[in-house]
Amino acid sequence: MTNVYAQIIDDTKGVTLVAASSLDEEVKKAAEGKKKTDVSKLVGALVAKRAKEKGVTMVAFDRGGLNITGELKLLLKPFESKD
Repeated sequence: MTNVYAQIIDDTKGVTLVAASSLDEEVKKAAEGKKKTDVSKLVGALVAKRAKEKGVTMVAFDRGGLNITGELKLLLKPFESKD
């Protein structure tokens, strides 16, 4: 399996605020024997949790006009608006 990575960046300052990947111990243990789609969900949940802990309240995703599908769509699920 290829690893899954996610990070939230402050573009104005050029710094990474939080990051998570399938190599993080909390994800690695839970991901054993799972499909990449399931691992993407785990990474998304972890990066969302870390963002919330750091006080990040809004994120924007720029895919350059391309559709968001597959593992990427699952990774972003925790960031959907809860209005």
